[in-house]
Amino acid sequence: MISAPPASATPRVRRLPLAGVLRVGRPSDIWFKPALSVIASVAPPNLLLLALGRLDLAVYTMAGSLCALYGHNRPYAARARALAWVVLGMVGGLAVALVTASVTTGAVVPVAVGALLAAAQKALCDATRVGPPGNVILTFIASAALFAPQTLGQVPAHLALALAAGAWAWTVGMAPALVRPHGPERRATAHALNAAASYAENHRADPHGRARAAAAAAVQGARHTLLALGTRSTGTRHALERLVVRAEVALAAPADTDPRKLRDWARGLRGTGRIPQPGAPQADADELLGTDAELSAPHRAWWHRLGPLAPIAVRTALGCALAGYASLALGVGRPYWALVTAASLYQANLALTFSRAVQRVVGNLAGVLLFAAVVPLAHLGQAALVLCCLAFNFGAEALIGRNYWLGTVCVTPMALLITEFAGFQQPGRLITERVVDTVVGALVGLLAGVAVTNRRAADRVERALTAVERSRERTASLLAEPAPAPAALEAARRGLAAALSDLRATVDAASGEWWQRALPQERVMRAEQAGHRTLAATVRRQGLHLDGDTATSAEDIRP
Repeated sequence: MISAPPASATPRVRRLPLAGVLRVGRPSDIWFKPALSVIASVAPPNLLLLALGRLDLAVYTMAGSLCALYGHNRPYAARARALAWVVLGMVGGLAVALVTASVTTGAVVPVAVGALLAAAQKALCDATRVGPPGNVILTFIASAALFAPQTLGQVPAHLALALAAGAWAWTVGMAPALVRPHGPERRATAHALNAAASYAENHRADPHGRARAAAAAAVQGARHTLLALGTRSTGTRHALERLVVRAEVALAAPADTDPRKLRDWARGLRGTGRIPQPGAPQADADELLGTDAELSAPHRAWWHRLGPLAPIAVRTALGCALAGYASLALGVGRPYWALVTAASLYQANLALTFSRAVQRVVGNLAGVLLFAAVVPLAHLGQAALVLCCLAFNFGAEALIGRNYWLGTVCVTPMALLITEFAGFQQPGRLITERVVDTVVGALVGLLAGVAVTNRRAADRVERALTAVERSRERTASLLAEPAPAPAALEAARRGLAAALSDLRATVDAASGEWWQRALPQERVMRAEQAGHRTLAATVRRQGLHLDGDTATSAEDIRP
């Protein structure tokens, strides 16, 4: 067992980041898929309501239509289930909001209900890992509905509209399966191969391990995607699994890896052609044992992940409630904008929450300027209003992957235009209220994040460290045997790789908390170094390496 001096128990304050918060990155490989899906989902209901002269009902169909934004990184069988649950969750939140709006007067109770809904939606979306886009869309719809004039008699019909639009969104989300039934898992595998190739090329210039962490996240994402296939499409899953194993090998032994092979295999996954075969390595049959074992092993239910999310849920509930009440105190007529702004901030730690607050404020302020420029065109008629909303829907999904603030430049005018579906309003008042609610929501939400500390983050680092050390010791003991069972060695390798990935994610999350005791950084570094050496020894022992010597030395497996 690796020993290290105990970390200081004295809490310390960490500086919040500013560098790179607004930096524009590369777009997602599939940015056009959610962008086109939301257009295909939103346009038909809105145009139908426009033709019927009932555009005021579009806010309810939008609730279902926006569900098309979810699930684009999942295999289609898993996507079908996820989209169905998203639609039900959306309609359920809308039902609570509409009933509340029907039976209450004033804004005090709706703000409280909105804050509790936002916290529940945040916790459930994070626990089930349903994002992107996560809880924000659900909270936006439910919060807006809380302040919509409503009677109990109207609620069933409005929910039926949302459910019908949600069924259409489900159909839009599943339609690509007819053309490319294995597209999501092929893309995830290609992304893992490209990320591993980049790390193999630049691993010597990665002193802080960021490139390796990014590549490991891509590999873990591909593995989770393949596991989501279950026992379906076994031939395709096994073929892609062999390629994911090669990406794992590149992470474990980058010096033995030829990045060109990885990139060639990634290119071969485009389209619907034959899946590349990585050759016939020594352990070609053994490398598939891991996935089959994972599929047959019992998995912890998603609700076991709710416990660690408690501080974030409390931050969300408190921040949303205080933001809504602060907006009411300032006399703003739409406190749900402040509530939604606060709900959109909360990320895995306070540093990321602060970055999101900066991005949200900058994007919203730029967005109201764009709204001011576009509103004369949108006010030419209801058809122009619908077309402008569709354009901003597309723009938001096309840009948000490059940086959150860039996407909110389009989200803000879209949200403002949606409020005009029931009738045109005075632009100056809308702009003023949006700016006030944005600033209030960001400031109050951030203060709530600071007030609710996450002291257990350091405890989770300790547990993740212990898991890595035990997993490394178990793997090293197998390597010391003259002829370890292939299944046991493969399971140990995968367990160690997963433990290392979890440790890095846990440390990154804990490092962004503002007020907590010092983390055992030296012990983390030594555990990661020892784990990576043991992984390299394991893949060489298994014969999974792409190039280089197969010898395993004591230096590879010792702590």
